Amino acid sequence: MIVYILCFILFLVGLFGVLTSRNIIKIIIGLTFLEISINLFLVLIGYVEGGQIPILVKGSENLHFVDPLPQALVLTSIVIGLSTNAMLLAVAIRIYKKFKTFDIRKIRSLKG
Repeated sequence: MIVYILCFILFLVGLFGVLTSRNIIKIIIGLTFLEISINLFLVLIGYVEGGQIPILVKGSENLHFVDPLPQALVLTSIVIGLSTNAMLLAVAIRIYKKFKTFDIRKIRSLKG
């Protein structure tokens, strides 16, 4: 149960970083924390204490198996998250080259 609470705290840290920061890089880091906490939560959902790998062999009908679907979803999510972070950082670099700042308030005032 404590792991779920820590996962929720990590989610709140990422949400706080996204909502309160004015720096584009800090917002991207906050989004990464959000993504990591959701991936961790999905892996925790599929975990079974004392679970076996989900390969059926003779004599393994009554064993508890770990659910492989959340793990597969997390692997897909990691790839998508990595490409999204790369795109966001590329956009942030282009914004910095044009406006010479990462501050959202200054970028909004420049409008050009």
